[in-house]
Amino acid sequence: MNGGSDMTLAFELAALQELASPEAVFDDARGWSKYVGVVSEKPTYVVTNFTRKNRIRQDFFSGPRGKAESLESVKEQFDTERHVFVGVDDDDAALADEVDWEYLAVEDAAEAAEWTLAGDDESEESDAEPVRDDWP
Repeated sequence: MNGGSDMTLAFELAALQELASPEAVFDDARGWSKYVGVVSEKPTYVVTNFTRKNRIRQDFFSGPRGKAESLESVKEQFDTERHVFVGVDDDDAALADEVDWEYLAVEDAAEAAEWTLAGDDESEESDAEPVRDDWP
């Protein structure tokens, strides 16, 4: 992915959940983004549990606010040339447009940055030799 490092990158929680290694994605994104965080309509504890479990250190998160309010607040607090929202569906795209963020579908972001989607990871495992379950 290119575009310089003066960028704020926000992931919808559902987009992160579609990635095989969210921690690696965050680490990679830090190489070309100034700020990286998570926004979601889910309760704060859901986002916190996910980020802790995946060892994700975020610069911001939505907290008790909705996604629109969170994205607006992040844009005010983090003054970068670009603000990019990685989401999962048409609603996320419409939201990004509404709050004046660039939108990128998680599949497109994964392809551009060479991240593995969780579904792609499973198909690679199915190509591996079968595990013997008849062994004592």
